[in-house]
Amino acid sequence: MAVAGLFYFTLASLKIVFCHLLTGTLMSAMSLMLLSSLGNLFFGSIWLLQANLYLGLLVMCGFVLFDTQLIIEKAENGDKDYIWHCIDLFLDFVTLFRKLMMILALNEKDQKKEKK
Repeated sequence: MAVAGLFYFTLASLKIVFCHLLTGTLMSAMSLMLLSSLGNLFFGSIWLLQANLYLGLLVMCGFVLFDTQLIIEKAENGDKDYIWHCIDLFLDFVTLFRKLMMILALNEKDQKKEKK
């Protein structure tokens, strides 16, 4: 419990560094997703597609965190354009929803194959 509290305190006190750390991680994951998508065009692997979908789901969760931190930072600096901030988060949630629906559709397709 003490370790979790210390970890939380460290992240709370270094939120600007956390935002920049998250940027590099998310962009690296997006590059990996791009390369795996291009590879999947040639190989046509269902496993690669599923890995890309699950990684995309995690990346979009990270983008929700990143955009939320970015909106907070912009608001603290005086940017009160809440309409564009809402659009940023809305687009993140739409992409998150699309990835989740694709995963659920693939799982349902697999379950129908098992029933036959």
